[in-house]
This record gives sequence, structure tokens and C-alpha cells, in this order.
Amino acid sequence: MTDSAGIPSGAGAGGGSSKPPRDRHRRVLRRLALAMVLTVLVGAGAAWWVYQKLDGNITEDTSAAAELRRFERERPTHLVDGSQNILLIGSDSRSGAENRKYGRDRGGERSDTTILLHLPADRKSATAVSIPRDLMADIPSCLQPDGSRTAARFAQFNWAFQWGGAACTIRTVEKLSGIRIDHHMVVDFGGFKKMVDAIGGVEVCLKQPVNDAEAKLRLPAGRQNLQGEQALGFVRARYSLGNGSDTERMARQQQFLGSLVNKVQSNGVLLNPGRLYPLLDAATSSVTTDPQLASLRGLYELVRGVRDIPTEQIRFLTVPRRPYVANPNRDQLLEPDAALLFQQLRGDMPVTVTPPKPSPSTPASPDPAGPAVPRETPTGTAPTPTPVPTFTGTTADSADCR
Repeated sequence: MTDSAGIPSGAGAGGGSSKPPRDRHRRVLRRLALAMVLTVLVGAGAAWWVYQKLDGNITEDTSAAAELRRFERERPTHLVDGSQNILLIGSDSRSGAENRKYGRDRGGERSDTTILLHLPADRKSATAVSIPRDLMADIPSCLQPDGSRTAARFAQFNWAFQWGGAACTIRTVEKLSGIRIDHHMVVDFGGFKKMVDAIGGVEVCLKQPVNDAEAKLRLPAGRQNLQGEQALGFVRARYSLGNGSDTERMARQQQFLGSLVNKVQSNGVLLNPGRLYPLLDAATSSVTTDPQLASLRGLYELVRGVRDIPTEQIRFLTVPRRPYVANPNRDQLLEPDAALLFQQLRGDMPVTVTPPKPSPSTPASPDPAGPAVPRETPTGTAPTPTPVPTFTGTTADSADCR
């Protein structure tokens, strides 16, 4: 059948059939929608794979959790809702290929570094308190890896970790301070190096050259960007730097942590996937934590609460101490100063720090303005304002090279 022009009905001018434009548009939209769905699914699958990998990296410290539950009745009470106290433990374990190069594996490990990190409920500041490894402390009876128990004794603080791991260290800190420890993290040498390398190194400023054969560290004076191996030598070196005291070593560790905070808070890490993923991978595969933190979500909630704290409000100090009367090569708490510091942290009250004086080994101590304790006043008179105690320490912003 043809029309008046001689063209078969139902045929186009080109001799073939054609579909209305609306059908072609629908077909294109369906293909675009399918492509978008596939893209989302692939992206979601990749994100899920990354999440599962990072989440599975974390080692859960179930043995410490069980031991702490066994002694729950003797542990301090958490006083302020929303605040958190986290014990950060640097292990000197020589087990494993990465750690064996630093010495012989004798089947035990001690805490090379222990820091009590207090996060107040308002998350407007953070206080990191170093606990000297040579501090004499009451160490409770602790469960050893072989199932036996040690006797309670008065000994060097870092023996607690060798005798009973994280649980023994936590119970010792709680007995020492009266502060409830909510979470803990343990990092070894290899894990520390991986995290430093993952963010491209950490910058420090050296007042004098460093030449430490034992730490395999040789650096000129001035601004230095330390990579993993160098950073580990910097924070561990003791006898060849400064006056060789643990006081100076802890000061270097605090300086390094301040610089680390500056680097991680910068956009060069947090907003750079090429840096952020390696950091997350290194961090999650390097830490052993309590069960509540042993997940990517648990660690994220912790980091989210502190990532926006201004560096000038992140404070570092060492627990007030003085030479132990029976052995000047050991330390003991300086009272009432240490008790005052622990009281501030327990009550979630602000801790103020001032830079150390230029003397070689000034112990951390409150300002002469007086302790933050109630003062008796005559009946009917207004109470005398109590000054806020000040301790010797630094802040994260002071670690920045300027």
C-alpha cells in the first residue's frame, strides 16, 4: 500500500523504520541509570572491602579485658560522663621480624613509653601525661602469660607491662592515680615506624647535631623531617642525647607527638586519600586495643572527638616526680603536686601548662600560686578564689618549627 506520493506507508524517507524520539530518550536514560547503579555498586563494594580490611587489621586485647573484669571491684569509679582516659603504651617487644633488629627476643616486653591521655567531656582540649618508666610504684599481683601470678610488690613502673601486659599496667596506673582507664592502645616499634612513614615523616627542630650509633641516628642541627627509622631513634635515644636523662627523652617524645598532631591535622593528610588510607592501614594493623576500640568505628569515634581540638589546647606534661630517696637513679611521685594533677584529671577540670624553665632537669610541678583545694574561711565571709594550678609542660603548637 502506498500513499499519494508513492512511498509505502509506515516507512521512513530513508527506506527504514524509525522510532519516536521519546523512545530513544528513554533508552538513553535507562542506560545512564544502569551505568550509575553499576558505578555505585562497584564503589560501595570497594568501600566495603576497604572497611572490612581496615576493621580486620585491629588486634583485640581480650585477655586484658578478662583480667580487668576479674578486678572490677577494686578499680576506680568513672566520675564525669563523656570524658575519657586512654592509656597509650609503646612496647619494646623484640618479637617478630620487624622488631628483632632492636635486640634479642627474651620472651618478654616492657613499656618503653606510657602516656595517659585525658579527653574532657567537651572535647575542647586534651592532656597527655607521660609516666616515667623508672617511676617506683605499687604493682599489684598480675597474671603472667604462663598462667601464674606475680606477687604484689613496689618496683619500677615499666616492670608492670613485662609481668602482666596491658592489664597489669592499667591496674598500676589506676592504683597510682585513682583515675579510671577507659581504653588502651599498645604500639610496637614496627607499628610506630609504619605510621610515621605513612604520613610522609614528621618534622622536628634540633638545637644541636645528633650522632647516636646505638640508635643509628645521625642528623645535623636545624629543621629535620624524620622518617620511620629516624623517628624511632629520635624518641628512643636516651644516653647520647642531651644529659642522658629519661626526663629529656620524654620531652623529645612529647615534642615529636606535638609535631605528629600538627601533621595529621593538616589537610595534607586528612584530605589526601593517598596519605589517609596508608595511615589508616598502618595504624589499624599496628595497634592492639581493648574490645571497645577494636573496630574501625570505635577508632573513628575516638578520632572524630579530637580532630578539631586546637593545637594550643593539646597539652603535654610529665607526672610530677623527684629522685627516689633510696636510689637517685629511680623516680618517685612529687607530692602533693602529683595528687593535685590526678585530682584535676579525675574531676575533668582544666590542666594549665607553662613552658619549662631553662634549667636542665626541672621536674613538673604546680605554680607557686597554690593548690586547687578549698580554703577555710571565717563564717559569713566570701570564700577566697582558688587559683588554677599550673604545671610545667608544652602544647602541640609549640612543637611546630618556626
